[in-house]
Amino acid sequence: MENNKDDDKLFFRINHQIRVREVRLVGDNIETPGVYPIQQALKMADELELDLVEISPKAEPPVCRIIDYQKFLYQQKKKQKEIKAKSVKVVVKEIRFGPQTDEHDFQFKLRHAEKFLEEGAKVKAYVFFKGRSILFKEQGEILLLKLANELEEVGKLDQMPKLEGKRMTIFISPKKKK
Repeated sequence: MENNKDDDKLFFRINHQIRVREVRLVGDNIETPGVYPIQQALKMADELELDLVEISPKAEPPVCRIIDYQKFLYQQKKKQKEIKAKSVKVVVKEIRFGPQTDEHDFQFKLRHAEKFLEEGAKVKAYVFFKGRSILFKEQGEILLLKLANELEEVGKLDQMPKLEGKRMTIFISPKKKK
């Protein structure tokens, strides 16, 4: 038997799997929503030839709905897909500098950073110190702060330059468009 991951996430107790004394019934096909004994709720579902589905087991008493279970599962999967599609994926673009980066290279990388921020991606800019170039920490910090200053129009600095091993890093997030 094949195990489908989507079915694992969407598990609801139905009909006789619900083991409580009374449930709160909600939904369109009930004349009077309210709290009913489980036997009466099961009988109502049976009369409508539908399933009693527990949609909120943690509520007191648990909330149930009389609905076709397969249709209900389909609707739940559809909702989850929509939520997943609407979720924002944060893209982080990296730009690497050396401590001795000259003006032309800086301007070239600055244009790339601007483009990334306008596209809505975060920019991770870092200066990589090789060998003894770690002695030029101040130059690296000045370079990163200059970049942050130049990008002030399109992005905001998330954190000040931070040295982690042989890298000094800053993060710049795109500004919200009005």
